[in-house]
Amino acid sequence: MNVSKNILFVCVENAGRSQMAEAFFKQYAKNQFNVVSAGTSPASDLNPVVVSVMAEIGIDLKNQQPRLLLTSMIENSNKTINMGCVDKESCPSLFVKDVDDWNIDDPKGKSIEDIRKIRDQIKNNILNLLNSLECDN
Repeated sequence: MNVSKNILFVCVENAGRSQMAEAFFKQYAKNQFNVVSAGTSPASDLNPVVVSVMAEIGIDLKNQQPRLLLTSMIENSNKTINMGCVDKESCPSLFVKDVDDWNIDDPKGKSIEDIRKIRDQIKNNILNLLNSLECDN
């Protein structure tokens, strides 16, 4: 694998879905790629329930902070994944060409059970993505 491949996960607030995707990707890709997540309108903090459901499976997000999506991130990305959009005006897919859209529900305001389902869906998508990336090499 080539470490110079850059993977970018984007959503609006970078407080839940894209943070989970980044964490799963880091866990399963074993430093084979550079990975980052960002949002078009980042929240001030991560969704605390997202932090909690990730801690349940041994992934610590306590020190993560939402990041602003920068043009340089888009330009340097080999693959960009949009997690889904609730706010059509801030949707990253408006600003990013050649983006895969996973259309995953926003965990904001959802129950812990629903957020666990979102977490597991993201994990499955990450594992499928890694398989497809390995096939590309």
